Amino acid sequence: MLRRSLENRDAQTRQLQDAVTNVEKHFGELCQIFAAYVRKTARLRDKADLLVNEVNVYASTETPNLKQGLKNFADEFAKLQDYRQAEVERLEAKVVEPLKAYGTIVKMKRDDLKATLTAKNREAKQLSQLERTRQRNPSDRHIIAESELQRATMDATRTTRHLEETIDNFEKQKIKDIKNIFSEFITIEMLFHGKALEVYTAAYQNIQKIDEDEDLEVFRNSLYPQDYSSRLDIVRANSKSPLQRSLSTKCVSGTGQIATCRLRKDQQADDDDEDDDDLDVTEEENQF
Repeated sequence: MLRRSLENRDAQTRQLQDAVTNVEKHFGELCQIFAAYVRKTARLRDKADLLVNEVNVYASTETPNLKQGLKNFADEFAKLQDYRQAEVERLEAKVVEPLKAYGTIVKMKRDDLKATLTAKNREAKQLSQLERTRQRNPSDRHIIAESELQRATMDATRTTRHLEETIDNFEKQKIKDIKNIFSEFITIEMLFHGKALEVYTAAYQNIQKIDEDEDLEVFRNSLYPQDYSSRLDIVRANSKSPLQRSLSTKCVSGTGQIATCRLRKDQQADDDDEDDDDLDVTEEENQF
């Protein structure tokens, strides 16, 4: 009976030991991988800062519209790195640190397991001693051995019960912590990517606002400064709406018609003057 009870406790202790070993192994791996993820994110932030600096330097050498668009992009991208820095800090505090804490927790559970194993081994030793005493000398000595075995069994039972309660609480806390850690990870990533979508949208709009034609005209003017006014007028004319073009055409046409009418009236007046001169000459000839 005692031997069977001892075997049952052995099996139970091994199961508890396996549970602690499993947590120690996988939580350690998770902690290392999450820590590497955070370091990679921090390095990405650093590379992005370098990109922001280079874009600003390049923008200062470009034409006005392109310069402004690139600087606006750099400002938005720099803002994103502030959000990424917050992401790194939150991941470190809410994910990596709780996983690191399980190193200490597992060590404490191993100490509890060690105490349980020590009590179990003492019980097994007392049981073996009692069996030898009974076989060798069936006298009062076995009574003493039975008393010592009883104390050892009570100690082992108490220690095992304490370990069961400890491991049960450990398992409950482990499940709760896993839920919290992964929930925090998902929330932090969602917050960052939500902000990233807003920033990237603004950055995209700033790039799309760059006026290619105007910057091209500025560039051409730098090559041919004397043609700047005519080229600028052409660009402005091409940028007019269809209604504006129609009104301009009508105005030009109307102006042409008025000029033509005035020319015709002037020509008719000249002809009348010539007729008057001819009439005066004929009258003078008749008088002679």
